Amino acid sequence: MSGVWGNNIKLSIFGESHGKAIGITIDGLKPGIEINLDYIKNQMQRRAPGSSALSTPRKEGDNFEILSGFFNGKTTGTPLCAVIYNQNTISKDYEITKNLMRPGHADYAGHVKYNGFNDYRGGGHFSGRLTAPIVFAGAVCRKILENKNIIIGSHIKSIGEIKENNFDLKDLEVEKLIELSKAEFPVLDYKSKENMVESILKVKEEGDSIGGVIETAVLNLPPGIGDPFFNSIESTISGLLFSIPAVKGVEFGAGFDIGCMKGSEANDEYFIDKNKKIKARSNNNGGVTGGITNGMPLIFRAAIKPTPSISKTQNTVDIEKKKNAILKIKGRHDPCIVPRAVPVIEAVAAIAILNLI
Repeated sequence: MSGVWGNNIKLSIFGESHGKAIGITIDGLKPGIEINLDYIKNQMQRRAPGSSALSTPRKEGDNFEILSGFFNGKTTGTPLCAVIYNQNTISKDYEITKNLMRPGHADYAGHVKYNGFNDYRGGGHFSGRLTAPIVFAGAVCRKILENKNIIIGSHIKSIGEIKENNFDLKDLEVEKLIELSKAEFPVLDYKSKENMVESILKVKEEGDSIGGVIETAVLNLPPGIGDPFFNSIESTISGLLFSIPAVKGVEFGAGFDIGCMKGSEANDEYFIDKNKKIKARSNNNGGVTGGITNGMPLIFRAAIKPTPSISKTQNTVDIEKKKNAILKIKGRHDPCIVPRAVPVIEAVAAIAILNLI
């Protein structure tokens, strides 16, 4: 069943973009874990739509209600279930084009998979709206990790062709990741932000959209987390990253550039620091070797595709008439999903890491 994930921590996600509600059940949390509701609300607001000119005007508070597994401020050990009610849907926008398969969307694949019974409104269960409950689960897991001093943070590495530098591992500190986590548009260089925002607003005026890349770091991960092959930390994180509808590429450490290196360049040489800890002089492997953490910062990047819903005229097919057709999409859509994807990326990283721990 596609809506269920995990072994130590199990997630079950439910709902549709324009249905009554969306939500998630988390099983496997130990009893007695304190749930910081304000912390979760803050993480949810980072993803929530309708907060700026860079996102969809669909306003959803993403207010959650915990239905079970929570008592007197702490987990009970039974499944923790939370629901988020959809409050600002305009489903009529989708009635007009229900038989027109939107390019870049899951309309056609979903129609085939579910024999035409899928909910097409707003993308139904395929919608990025379903990342809201993932952020809820991620916030719970992330707070548990922070209590272990494991810190997650990201910056927007690129928007379209506008790029900024990667994380500098020599200067990467916990304080920097915390600062980025509080930013609405997290970047390392303010000039990059200005150029990126300008690019997003430009494609918005053109009725188009644009994608980008998010780089994420996890600090203070102890060595020894993960297993070789099927339960490696890379495969576990990647599997969850690709569950995010907009993610189309993932790389760790030097990523695809490592294929251009010699072994003498790619290998991360070890040394013992002044605190008698084993570290590496470089981090081309992104903190992972053999599928297991090696004590260096965990570094990965995720490529986010342009929002497929654009107002430009596109070619498609009418699935009912079996004819070629022209599509003009109406509705409320993000010109760039990247800023709102940052907390989702961090959420799945937290879920994956806690599951392995």
